[in-house]
Amino acid sequence: MRNNLKRFTAFILFLLSVQVTYAQQKKLLSPEEFLGYQLGKQFTTHARIVDYVTYLAAQQPNRMKVEEYGRTYEGRPLMLAYVASDKNLPRLEQIRENNLKQANVISGQVQGEQPAIVWLSYNIHGNESVSAEAVMQVLYDLVNPDNAQTKQWLQNTVVILDPTVNPDGRERYVQWYKQASNQGGNPSPFAWEHWEPWPGGRPNHYYFDLNRDWAWQTQIESKQRLAKYNKWLPQVHADFHEMGPESPYYFSPAAKPFHESITPWQRQFQNTIGDYNRQYFDKNNWLYFTRENFDLFYPSYGDTWPTFNGAIGMTYEQGGSGRAGLAYKKEDGDTLTLVDRIAHHVAASKATIQATSERADQLKQEFAKYHDNSQKYPGGNYKAFVIRSDERSRGNVKALTNYLDDQGIQYGYIGKNTSAKGFNYSTGKTERVKFDQNDLVVSMYQPKSTLVKVLFEPNANLEDSLTYDITSWALPYAYGVQAFALKDKMEVNSATTNVNAPGKASGISIAKPYAYLARWNSVQDLKFLTELMKQDVKVRMADKTFETEGQKYEPGTLIITRTGNERLGDKLDAAVRDLATKYDVNLSATGTGFVSSGADFGSGSVRYLKKPKVAVMSGEGISPYGFGEVWHYFEQQIGYPITVLNTSYFSNVPLHEFDVLILPAGSYGKVLDEKTLEQVKNWVRAGGKLIAMESAASYLADKKDFSLKKKTEDEEGDQEKKEKKQENAYENLRTYGNREREALQEEVQGSVFRVDLDKTHPLAFGYGDSYFALVRSADTFSFMKDGWNVGVLKKDNYATGFVGADIKKQLQDALILGTQDMGRGQVVYLADNPLFRGFWQGGKLMFGNAVFVVGQ
Repeated sequence: MRNNLKRFTAFILFLLSVQVTYAQQKKLLSPEEFLGYQLGKQFTTHARIVDYVTYLAAQQPNRMKVEEYGRTYEGRPLMLAYVASDKNLPRLEQIRENNLKQANVISGQVQGEQPAIVWLSYNIHGNESVSAEAVMQVLYDLVNPDNAQTKQWLQNTVVILDPTVNPDGRERYVQWYKQASNQGGNPSPFAWEHWEPWPGGRPNHYYFDLNRDWAWQTQIESKQRLAKYNKWLPQVHADFHEMGPESPYYFSPAAKPFHESITPWQRQFQNTIGDYNRQYFDKNNWLYFTRENFDLFYPSYGDTWPTFNGAIGMTYEQGGSGRAGLAYKKEDGDTLTLVDRIAHHVAASKATIQATSERADQLKQEFAKYHDNSQKYPGGNYKAFVIRSDERSRGNVKALTNYLDDQGIQYGYIGKNTSAKGFNYSTGKTERVKFDQNDLVVSMYQPKSTLVKVLFEPNANLEDSLTYDITSWALPYAYGVQAFALKDKMEVNSATTNVNAPGKASGISIAKPYAYLARWNSVQDLKFLTELMKQDVKVRMADKTFETEGQKYEPGTLIITRTGNERLGDKLDAAVRDLATKYDVNLSATGTGFVSSGADFGSGSVRYLKKPKVAVMSGEGISPYGFGEVWHYFEQQIGYPITVLNTSYFSNVPLHEFDVLILPAGSYGKVLDEKTLEQVKNWVRAGGKLIAMESAASYLADKKDFSLKKKTEDEEGDQEKKEKKQENAYENLRTYGNREREALQEEVQGSVFRVDLDKTHPLAFGYGDSYFALVRSADTFSFMKDGWNVGVLKKDNYATGFVGADIKKQLQDALILGTQDMGRGQVVYLADNPLFRGFWQGGKLMFGNAVFVVGQ
């Protein structure tokens, strides 16, 4: 009997232990329980963040769904987490379509009850790493079935979270910090862990700032994320950042300048969300500031681009960034910890979700009203934008239409020959213009009219000059197309024209022509050339205009002769024609090397283009962004091999292994000391080509053997200034509070200038008499006496954007683009960066000329 009782008791204890174990297994693990450490005690790798997000979705399938929307350049997954109520999660697709119907993107009536939608983006800057730690706590709180507060918010709100927008940059920072930090972190600001090495963790794989890429979408992360964003168009979007460790926390209201296209409602609700944040921060006695530093003007941020798409866009900034690590002793003696930083971002996340939920009805109503007004009553002075579509502009126009497709912007064609009065971007004047039926039209009467206005407007109205980014970006200038802004509505014909038709390689009637001819007008033509080079097809280029068989060809025309390519046999024809089709090049052919005017194909002015071996400088002292723009250009835009060199060993590099060396913007005092610079000059004299960009050109200026000279004010100008100051002695009395604004008198903030070109020079092949450049530096250069002044700023060459009063005169009669012969080699000076942020399409052929054409 006693043994039976023991066995029964043991059985009951076993059942109880099974029940306890089962209950523990079903319990939703917090971040600390899942990871094995408290959030903020160490940095979490991207892979473990993905693991936890995936775990939560698996444990709470009725409340959370995870979707992989893409991969980074380094192959890491990009993810979205959707969180909603048990009732709304199964109908996410219907909710998404309903929202697009409210935005007039698709037609139809809203079906069922519609919640508000808020999208939260974390860790777009890799070393601003706290937000990806915070998102794990936010997700846990949202899906925890015991959390009554978040459960209530989700009754009328769908929350979309991107846990790590920039996984590659984050992992670069986290792995470095784990190697450099002491156990538990050393708060001393002098500890190694607070001093990131070059290039830092902020940018992505190609060292692009993803928070400047929302509008341009040059990077794979941006392209994939915003394709998904356009399928949702949330009412609220918040972007989580960090700044210097001495700063507290920033939330809305934003600082001036506000772009004029931001509506009073959007400003008002920014303030409303700020009120919700204040409640959380005041309750905890946390320091914060508002209405300073972070403005809403440049359209490519995580707050402005969503705003111009109808959302309430927010930026949140926590003090810390890559300097702070796990703990950082500030100047006031307090220690800022990662635990503190996480708590602040969690609070801001919850405040944003709460505001969205408690104001959901108002948000939905205003969202629908915003898009209805955008389509029926578009703002701004101009109601249509017309882009000239001819053979010369064909490649750039095609690039522009591809961009508009990615943005979800509607466009069409005029469909008939007509005329209208419009603002000419090229001349800056309003005039009567004749249009062709194939010209492109972007009408303001469409769902994305606000975004169209912001991206196309010739002059963005700047209410305050204290903005911390570029002040002009109009697409016609950026894409190098001839365009006109019309104040009257223009009807749009959606029929496809020959602008988007494929190249004419398939229409060549000569089976084995003497030569193939391809005009040189856009970066598509450059891709065609580089691919031919990689396949070892020999290509020539015409230095002068010629005519053959009734067709005129400008300098830069590619000539692919059978002579010199005999070893390829019939493969030559297949390769050339297939590549012309692939890169959308209009290819023609001729049966003779004789031309009716100009130089025959055997002339010395028809030059063979050597396949260059190209290197670019990277490393300490070099701008990561400047280097990344070059790197991305070669690897992702034109697909041509490039060798990356580093400043740490550059003095030992055998330069004779390369034909071209590119110096991006940077500080070259250490790497190009007197001895190393002499080695570089000797390499140039032996036939090398040195391309110096922006501050690299400034470094070479005034040095021995370099023709480039920095521009200084003439004596007359100095005297005029002295006399003016003497007229009013009080002019020297400055106000401390105005110091930032007064400093801007010496600045140029990303302004567009018309650069006059010597179009006969190879650096300008493919361009007309001028080119629009985005000038971002007040450093200017005099015209060279011993060199070619290919691109210059003359009087009144300013087009649009902010330029300080004291610098306007300096930006006249100045060199922007030039070349210099040095022995058998060349130096190319690019004071303007034609590859800026990868979006200035009009400059990409210019850079290709510098690499592949100049000096050949």
